[in-house]
Amino acid sequence: MDIRQLKAFIAVFEERSITLAAQRLFLTQPTLSVTIRQLEDALGATLFTREARGVSVSDDARLLYPQAKRLVEQAEALGQLFRKRDSCLPLCIGIEADLGPGQVEAFLRLARQASPLLLLTLVDGCAGDARLASEDARCEDELFLPLWEENFVLAMPAGHPLERQAATDLAALGQADWITCPDHPSHQRLLALYGSAGEALGYAANAGSLTLALRMVAAGLGVALLPASLPQDYPGVISRPLDGPSLSRRVGLCYAAQAMEKPGLQQLLHYALANGAGK
Repeated sequence: MDIRQLKAFIAVFEERSITLAAQRLFLTQPTLSVTIRQLEDALGATLFTREARGVSVSDDARLLYPQAKRLVEQAEALGQLFRKRDSCLPLCIGIEADLGPGQVEAFLRLARQASPLLLLTLVDGCAGDARLASEDARCEDELFLPLWEENFVLAMPAGHPLERQAATDLAALGQADWITCPDHPSHQRLLALYGSAGEALGYAANAGSLTLALRMVAAGLGVALLPASLPQDYPGVISRPLDGPSLSRRVGLCYAAQAMEKPGLQQLLHYALANGAGK
């Protein structure tokens, strides 16, 4: 018994006619009759009885029909799965640390809109055909397509006295308990914002990443200057914009020039540029 025989059976069962079923399957009537007979021999059952006009179905045929339909549908779905795989556009994207969950989710929505054939693999860190990262993390030999720009904000534990202020003046934070990331690329650019608070940085708690600094803030160790997307909706953390000069960062795709040979990356970049990325 095979799928070809089951398809022949289904056609005869639904048409109640060898002639009509043969036309539906683009077969000759003798070929279809032989196929049905082979199926009956394999099952040890009589499925149809020829009549003057068409055929009548047996109880065994009624029992087989729903099972045959299911088996044929499963076989066709399996074939479509592998055919779809052959037409997919595979693309591996590295997700750098220190990105807000909302930015990662927005990128995934962008990729889905770029092409339904895009087959994404996400990995952590500096890996993949391209990376979703801040511009600060771009390597010298990489190209960069900005997708978003965001300001740094002051992140503080919930219940902090500054929570009542709509915006924060850093000049008034000289004695605050600071949390900094001295090894992060943004640190040197942030130094200009600390102003009178600079002296207190010698006693600041240090974190190896912006994400770790956020967790330290949530634990009540102090305040930190972080990109706005990181503390957004983070439990136990409140953020406030800065009053006066601020600092921003751009987040987007980092990729090597040779990676543009990947059809999946080509599709993604084309869609992003067509929808305003890089402006």
